[in-house]
Amino acid sequence: MPNLTIFIQAKKMPPEANLAELTERCTALCTDVLRAALDNVHFIYVAAHQGRGHPAYAEIKYRLEPFRTPSVMDAFMARLDEAIKRHTGLTARIRCFGYPAPAIYARN
Repeated sequence: MPNLTIFIQAKKMPPEANLAELTERCTALCTDVLRAALDNVHFIYVAAHQGRGHPAYAEIKYRLEPFRTPSVMDAFMARLDEAIKRHTGLTARIRCFGYPAPAIYARN
């Protein structure tokens, strides 16, 4: 963890080069701001057929840690918002969901 999923309207999906740049920027945000181990960072981009709302939706799931304070998460979301706008040209609705370590069951 963290796991970042970005849903983008299929017809507005940016080119692979833009997604690669966004991946690099988001990786830096997760390792620098959230202090995540690189091997624990995962991203997925989903082409969506949207019914309503913003043209992009970003959802991040992360392990709660004492150093991931509300101010840290706010800074992370602000920088994530900037990165998504820069590399996709879209404004995303962003939602973060923190989970306590004992509530996470994982494999691979």
